[in-house]
Amino acid sequence: MENKLKVKVNDEFDFEFTRKEIEGLDAHAVENERYHILENRQSYRGQLVKSDYLNQHYSVKINGNHYQVDIANELDLLIEDMGMELDSAQQVNEIKAPMPGLILEISAKEGQEVKEGDYILVLEAMKMENAITAPRDAVIKKITAKKGETVEKNQVLIELE
Repeated sequence: MENKLKVKVNDEFDFEFTRKEIEGLDAHAVENERYHILENRQSYRGQLVKSDYLNQHYSVKINGNHYQVDIANELDLLIEDMGMELDSAQQVNEIKAPMPGLILEISAKEGQEVKEGDYILVLEAMKMENAITAPRDAVIKKITAKKGETVEKNQVLIELE
């Protein structure tokens, strides 16, 4: 894996970046959610207008122009490349940690109904933040993970009914 991010802008344009390319940007925060960015001797003013972290959807303003940005991280791309779609006959009753990491956020509660694809928690692994989604329509039976907790690969994080 090359630490790639796939970025879709305004549902029209697709870009692919490596983590190294993004870290190499000359970007400086000038005030709350406002940035000064230099690239190829060109200056840009950027602002994060709105962020939906769990859905990886952002509204940004660059030099006064508004853009809607969707980001797919390395785990999203890997799952897509592997064609990992659940067979309709397969019933998943547990959500397990796909890799060791740190639980940054849990957005579901026990007893809550979730739909397939709903974002349930965020796991930080290898300096990347990975949103974990519901594998099917279900009710959250039990949440065994806690925010701020370090988890191991294949550790059960959430049980589904």
